[in-house]
Amino acid sequence: MDIVQSFLRDYGVAIYALLFAYCALKSGTLPLFAGYAAQSGSLDLGAVGIVTFMGGYLGDEVRFWFARRYGNGLVEGRPRLASLVETGKALLDKYGTAYVFLYRYPKGMRTIGALPLGFTTIRWRYFTVLNAASAGLWTLLIVGAGYLFGSTIEQAIKADWGFYS
Repeated sequence: MDIVQSFLRDYGVAIYALLFAYCALKSGTLPLFAGYAAQSGSLDLGAVGIVTFMGGYLGDEVRFWFARRYGNGLVEGRPRLASLVETGKALLDKYGTAYVFLYRYPKGMRTIGALPLGFTTIRWRYFTVLNAASAGLWTLLIVGAGYLFGSTIEQAIKADWGFYS
C-alpha cells in the first residue's frame, strides 16, 4: 500500500480522472483498490463512489448510443454478422433486463456489454434507468468490498495469499 499511497500523493486529483476513464472503459480491480485507498484515508470515499458510478454509467451510455446510431450501418453487407445480431436481439428482447445487471461482471464483457443493447428496440429511457441502477449496484459492491475488505486482502497478499512456503 505504501507504493499506492506514494502514487496517490504524486498524482493527486488526477487519480480521480484516471478512475473515471478506467470505469468508463471496463470493470476491473481499480475501483476495488480505490475503495481500499479510501478506507486508508488516501482518497475520499464519496468522490471514489461518484467517479466510479459516473464512469460506469456514462461509458455504457456512450456504447449504447454508438450502437444505436451506427450499428445497423456496420452490419449492412455482412450477412454472418447480421445473423449474429439477429440472434442477439432475440435473446436480449427476452433477457435484456437481467443482461443489463449481469454484463458488468464477467471479465471482458463490460467493454462491449452495452453495444448489443443498442441494436435492440429497448427504449433509451428504460435502458438508462436500468444502466443507472446496475452501475449503482456495481459501484456499491466493488468500492464497498475494497473499503470493507481491503486491509484483509492486503494482509493475504503479504502472507503469499494463504499459500504455505
